[in-house]
Amino acid sequence: MNTVEPIASPYTLDIQGLRITLPGTARPVLDGVDLRVVAGETVALVGESGSGKTLTSRSALNLLPPGATVEGAVRVGGQDVLTMNADQLRVLRTNTAAMIFQDPRAALNPLRRVGDFLIESVTLTKSMSRTDATARAGELLQAVGLDACALRKYPGQVSGGMLQRVMIAATLMGAPALLLADEPTTALDVTTQAEVIALLTKLRERFGTGLLFVTHDLDLAAAISDRVYVMYAGRIAESGPARALFAQPRHPYTAALLASTPRLEAPVGRLAAIDGQPPDLRQELHGCPFAARCALATEICDQQAPEPLRAPGRPDHQAACHHTDRLEGSLVDA
Repeated sequence: MNTVEPIASPYTLDIQGLRITLPGTARPVLDGVDLRVVAGETVALVGESGSGKTLTSRSALNLLPPGATVEGAVRVGGQDVLTMNADQLRVLRTNTAAMIFQDPRAALNPLRRVGDFLIESVTLTKSMSRTDATARAGELLQAVGLDACALRKYPGQVSGGMLQRVMIAATLMGAPALLLADEPTTALDVTTQAEVIALLTKLRERFGTGLLFVTHDLDLAAAISDRVYVMYAGRIAESGPARALFAQPRHPYTAALLASTPRLEAPVGRLAAIDGQPPDLRQELHGCPFAARCALATEICDQQAPEPLRAPGRPDHQAACHHTDRLEGSLVDA
């Protein structure tokens, strides 16, 4: 089996200049994405539907649509995922990185027992014997709050919340260094959602796993993440430490998302909303992708795409906006 030599890197996930173009589109679906996750860190990737969040997370496993043209680098544990062959990807997806999908019922075969689902990946790659894999599956089920007897059950015999816990246990079978969570709480009720989030936090601390959490829920991102990337139209609009980014957003899109988040203390009336629609993939973009929906947009926004700029005194907080200095948190309370 061919091996890919890792490069020295402090990052569990290191995406640099990722550009993905699909057939039939006039512009890249992902356009120069830079994103990093450190071991033991939770990074949230937020934005509206269609912004490119799921595709970005799937790129870490090279789960890309057919016909995709890819530029840039995606490294997991220092290894470039985009240059791996099928055997190398199989090892990566079993032992190095794993994904929790949005709908657990779509990921499990209803005709096979939970135990078979948990152990098949590590036994097929011969990284663990069936006996050892069964024992580890039982331990992980207990770690996620389930009894080992769940190994003998079929997916239809357990609830949605329990199935999501099974999915989390499955991702930990190979002791991955990177965990990718694609809106894993969307289909769950509020109580189960809180339990799953608490579980992910506990497991991240216990195993030292880097976690990329994809969500459209800004309050959830603020509660669980160390750092946040805000994505719009396939580009990173803003990134920075969670507390600083939510306290003083430096991109109009981030501020608008925060202003449109429903709150109990909000005045009676219509909820705030972002006017307009995200840009169509069938049309080219010549300037800032958010310009048509932005209250601060000027002529330069239509003509020139902004480069990420660091906040004064905060080199880890960046925003791609021509008018960052005009914002300064003014839209957060809008």
